[in-house]
This record gives sequence, structure tokens and C-alpha cells, in this order.
Amino acid sequence: MNFILGIYIEKTTNEKKRRLLLYLGMLQGLGGLLFFKYYNFFVTSLADAFAAANIHLNVHTLQLILPLGISFYTFRTISYLLDIDKNKIKPCTDWVVFFSYVCFFPGLISGPIDKPKLLIPQLENKRVFDNTQMTDGLRQILWGLFKKIVVADNCADIANQIFDNYKNLPGSSLALGALFYTFQLYSDFSGYSDMALGFARLLGFKITKNFNFPFFAQNIAEYWRRWHMSLTSWLTEYVFTPLSIKFRDYGKTGLALAIIINFTICGIWHGANWTYILFGFLHGLYFIPLIIRGTMNKKTKKGKPTLLPSLAELKNIILTFILVLLTNIVFRADSITQAFAFFKHIFSTSLFTYPLFTNRISALTALIFSIIMLSVEWLQRDKEHALQLDGIKMKPVFRWSIYYTIGIIILWFGGSQDTFIYFQF
Repeated sequence: MNFILGIYIEKTTNEKKRRLLLYLGMLQGLGGLLFFKYYNFFVTSLADAFAAANIHLNVHTLQLILPLGISFYTFRTISYLLDIDKNKIKPCTDWVVFFSYVCFFPGLISGPIDKPKLLIPQLENKRVFDNTQMTDGLRQILWGLFKKIVVADNCADIANQIFDNYKNLPGSSLALGALFYTFQLYSDFSGYSDMALGFARLLGFKITKNFNFPFFAQNIAEYWRRWHMSLTSWLTEYVFTPLSIKFRDYGKTGLALAIIINFTICGIWHGANWTYILFGFLHGLYFIPLIIRGTMNKKTKKGKPTLLPSLAELKNIILTFILVLLTNIVFRADSITQAFAFFKHIFSTSLFTYPLFTNRISALTALIFSIIMLSVEWLQRDKEHALQLDGIKMKPVFRWSIYYTIGIIILWFGGSQDTFIYFQF
């Protein structure tokens, strides 16, 4: 349907008919997403709202099977139609190219969300094998595997134990549980993205970079310029920018409102749960101090990378990380009630007691590998990915020692059955 609509939107000169075709495509995309992903959520939320007024509705939920990658390919098709309508791209006339764009397999399950003007021209052109690109792609896949299997899955074991048993643990354990979950979430999702980019490069494609070492961001705006970059870019272009133009007469208040709506939509995109809505809303609120100071779009100066950050940089990095960590508790919780109960347990006198773990060796292992991951990424933060060794003078024996060491560690920890977190989105 989107393939045909794209052709007819470009051909149609009548503005009303063009709008109708565009809205038809938008309705199809968003309608499918809302039905499959949010129908049960809307129905049960409506019933709960009426129940609060002592009116009990007899509602029925559906046992729907969620189509594979629906959140990601829906955003791809919507941006495709919008870009044609704005004359940014020409529609595809080759259905193989169009379907390959929508279902490009490295990024189908968990992104990145490539815009049509980046990927479609690459699909239309002939690709030539590039040994340098292939080699670097393999290195990026290796690093992605390390982050997922060694870091994320080890952190998941500890985080899951703590979140599942939070009522019986001291605040110190819960704080460390939130830390391990934050490491898990990042290494799991960015590990997938590294592998997606690597596999794409093996096939001769350069797709959207999704992470740029976000834990080194010095404020929340910079964090979102580094975290899930393809989703942030998509929402900025198609949601935030139109809203900011619409609300521009209201000054900083209008800008703040556009940011909050934008990030609330970002939260809803993740799934049908009030925790995701609150997660997005909170991140929107975090922007308000930056808006008031007029520093939202101010980027940190990029100088020559230093071995250690300055005290000012370290302070900003830690404060931003703490904000993200606390909001990730809401993201991880099953309900808002559980999230607030978790916070209540953390911010108690037990926060200053010795943390308890079911398996201290596993917790120490997860922490060590998380520190190793972050240390390597800090040293390589001016590169495209942490294992990009271009320009580093190194004897082949040392280079291959790094590859084999990482490979052996991956095999050693390779027995986990944990799927990727973002598969559920």
C-alpha cells in the first residue's frame, strides 16, 4: 500500500488529493501500530478509569500476535511518505528496492530506523566489495557480541534478581540493581546496534549510527543526541520540529511543551505501559532547566581526547548519568506502583548499609566487565566504535591477541538464553 501511495503522492498535483493520500498512508501505518501494540492497553486503561468512578465496564482484550519489527518498519514507511510529500525524495518504482528498505534485515528487529534518503539510494546502486569496510564491520560485530553476551547478560542476572526481590533487599542493593540494569540496557541495545551496523557493512551498506557513547554526555540534551540516535533524529524531524514551529509564539513555554510532547511520544513508542509514558515525560521535564538557561542546543566543544576528563566534565557526566539511572528504574518497573515502591526502598536509611547479593562473584564479574567496556569506549570515544583500530600502530600479533581474547571470553559466557531487550519494542 505504501509503495503505491508513494508513487501517487508524487504524481498528484491537487493539494487536497495529495493530503488525502498521505493521511491514508499515515492512518494505515499508525492504525496498525495502535491496534496491534496498544489496543489492550487502551481498553484496560479505559475500564480502570471508569472503575475509579464506580462504573464497571465489561471489556474484552485480544490475544494478538505482534508483527515482527512493527515499531521500526512503521516509522520507516511513515518517513518515506512524508519525505515524498515534502519533495525530499522521489518515490521508489522498483518494488524490490522498496521492500528491501522496509525489511532491511540487520535493523528490522531493533533498528536503527534508517531514513529513506540514506538507505534507498544505496539499495538502488551497485555495491562493490570493500575489504577495509568488511574488516571493520567484523570488528564492530565482535564488539557488539562482547557487549551483549559478556556485559549485558551478566548484568541482567544481577539486575533481574534485585528487581524481582526488591521488597526484601536494602536500598544499597537496589541502587546497585539500578546501576546494573542501566549497564544492561545500554550494552544490550548498543551491542545489537553495533552488530546491525557491522552486518550491514559486510553487505556494502552504511546505515544510521545509533549510539555515540551516551554515558559520556554532559547534559540530558547531549545524552539524547548520543542515545538511540535514529529514533531521536526521527522524532526531532517529524514530531518536535513541527510542534516547535506551531508553538513558537509561546517562547520558552512553547519549546518546553514541544519537548515534553516529543519525549512522551518517545516513551509511548516503547510499549503499552504507563511506565514508558512516565519515562518519556520525565526525560522531557529534564530539558526545562536547559531551555530556561538557553543551553539546550549548546554542544560541548570537541578538542583532542584526553586520558582523563576534567573535574567539570566528570561532574556533568556523573550528574547526567544519575538522572538517566533513576529514570531507568521507571523504564524497568512492571508498573508505576512498583517504580515508586522501588524508589521508596532506595531512599531510606538502608541505602547506607552493606549491599546483599545472591551471588557476589557474579555481581563482581558483571561490574568488572562493565568497567572494562566503559574504559575501552572512553579511550575510543572519538572513533565510530570501540574496536575501530584504524590509525593505531599495532603489531599484528597484538591485534589478533585482542580479537582472540574477546572471542574466548564471548564463548566462555555464551550460555545465556537472554534475548535482546529491544525485541519487545
